[in-house]
Amino acid sequence: MSLKDKIKGMLKGREGMADKGIDKGGDYIDERTGNKYRSQVDTGQDKLRDEFGTRPQDRDNPPQV
Repeated sequence: MSLKDKIKGMLKGREGMADKGIDKGGDYIDERTGNKYRSQVDTGQDKLRDEFGTRPQDRDNPPQV
């Protein structure tokens, strides 16, 4: 079992908390770097959300299965 699989298992049922943690982490990095790398941080946050399935879904844009 890979580390990624273990993390996914721990996050199961706690997607909202994980999403808040991703936001807080990104905000912290933005604050520390003076928003110099904001677009890269946003991209990283999006990739984390996609990888761990924590991206909030819109009603008009259902998840791809």
